[in-house]
Amino acid sequence: STMPKTQGYKPNFLGKNLKVALPQPNSNLQADFAHAKKGKVYGLLHYPHHSVQLSKKRKLPVFTAVNIDGKLFRPIKRSDIFGEGSEDWDVDERAKDYQWGDALYKAAGSDYDRGHLVKREDPQWGKTDEEAAAASRATFFYSNSVPQVKELNRKEWRNLEDYILKKQSAKNKLRVTVLTGAVLLDNDPVFVQPVNGETVALPGWVWKVVYYTNDGKTLSRAAFLMGQRDLLLQRGIAKLPPVERGVARAPVVRMFEDYKDATTFQVNIALIEELTGLTFSPAEEPHQDRRPSKIVLNEVEIPATRSISATRSAGMEGKEVDFELEGIVL
Repeated sequence: STMPKTQGYKPNFLGKNLKVALPQPNSNLQADFAHAKKGKVYGLLHYPHHSVQLSKKRKLPVFTAVNIDGKLFRPIKRSDIFGEGSEDWDVDERAKDYQWGDALYKAAGSDYDRGHLVKREDPQWGKTDEEAAAASRATFFYSNSVPQVKELNRKEWRNLEDYILKKQSAKNKLRVTVLTGAVLLDNDPVFVQPVNGETVALPGWVWKVVYYTNDGKTLSRAAFLMGQRDLLLQRGIAKLPPVERGVARAPVVRMFEDYKDATTFQVNIALIEELTGLTFSPAEEPHQDRRPSKIVLNEVEIPATRSISATRSAGMEGKEVDFELEGIVL
């Protein structure tokens, strides 16, 4: 489908003098950027309030960029977008050769979710419900998806996403810019079976960089990293690539091996730049420790007998977030 030219990520969304440019790739990464039909800026795909850059080799997003307007946020339920039926994902025809669709996510042994990079609710804002709903619906393209194990997609990562959107942006009526992507390494584990005759490497890490301003004058940023590599291997979803078997992992990843899997960490952006080959817009960065800081979930006003997952399944979607995350430096 074709998106109007006026839509997409806006670098000056936070303010005229608070520009957050798209991440800039090194030369090797730029050569892997997929080109869309009639696309510009490396073939960037534009959607309502957000944009996506795909990898030609991996057929997955390199990064996504979304503008969030907490003042205009509209709490629309998933069921209001898709009715009583299941959610409907589409391949974006503008770059159909560079997306994995149902063939990857419905393959035998694919014990993982279609994990949104731009959260469904992040662009869900506008002057009307119709505008917000259309933006939300546009996040259901495979161009915005990477395989994520269920524990991470539905728990730790979702908790962080909800915290950013509902506890910070929407509650305080803030404007926020969020960049998200998968760490695409040459030694990523590969899916246990070929898909359409191709070997598919699955990302072991997903990152998120949040830009915001506390005073309207100073640009600040915070970065987060989520790991799933060991879970993919332990569960037999993926295996080490042939060149990796019996060989030590990349040193830049090893620093996380002592930490529990299925956990979200706050990190310095320098680490994400080192992992991804991307360079991010400069800004104040309160978190200044190269060691990853574990983000701890604290339930607030939830009976001890009820888990967060149970609360959500009971109809929490779209309501006030009732948990706090400890350890975040903003």
